[in-house]
Amino acid sequence: MRRTLSFALSALMAVSIAATATTVYAQGPGRGDQGGDDDQGAKKKKRDEEWNQPKAPLQQLRNAGPCPYVKVLYDASRYVEFKEAKESAAQAGFTGEIQSIASGCAYKGDEPIKIRIEALFQLGRGPKAEGDKHVYRYWVAVTERNQAVIAKEYFDLPVSFAAGQDRVYTRETIEQITIPRADSKVSGGNFEVLLGFDVTPEMAAFNREGKRFRVNAGQTAQAQPSQAPAGTPTKQ
Repeated sequence: MRRTLSFALSALMAVSIAATATTVYAQGPGRGDQGGDDDQGAKKKKRDEEWNQPKAPLQQLRNAGPCPYVKVLYDASRYVEFKEAKESAAQAGFTGEIQSIASGCAYKGDEPIKIRIEALFQLGRGPKAEGDKHVYRYWVAVTERNQAVIAKEYFDLPVSFAAGQDRVYTRETIEQITIPRADSKVSGGNFEVLLGFDVTPEMAAFNREGKRFRVNAGQTAQAQPSQAPAGTPTKQ
């Protein structure tokens, strides 16, 4: 699916963005310590090699100056829903993480700066997720370096989970971000491009505090009664 957007800014600048989305990989729930671990391990290793290793930037052209800095905003890098606001793996609903980004740019003379970005999303379905479909939302923003946001646009990212699947990998391609320049003296170093999920204040705080856990989505955890060592009194 292709999306084309444009921003109206000050008299000196307008920014336009076009994006495409492609679902590239889906994965079912883990199988604990049962048979097939070797096969699952091999598949995971192959997946990690294909998707999780740092990727080289997109091909760079000979530019009049440096490219804008492109990064994921840490507070919005993950999306984690919790049932009844209880922060535990057993209470997780739909989840998501921007795993990696790659970018490239091109400009010369006083021409506009054109940027292309590829972002890899890992999207999950936890034990408390309702249904097999979810529409995630993320945004792309252009800012003056370490200053105010010049333009920001939101994208919907619909995902369907097949029976037994708890994770889907999706690659989003921002085909072109165009930043006009007032003159040839304005370089890409004056700007930065940020990506992030559309998160609630609670989700942002969860990310900011660096909290993490592993979600065994699709598996029902059953609490086992603990037995106190001999001679240890139990609480009534």
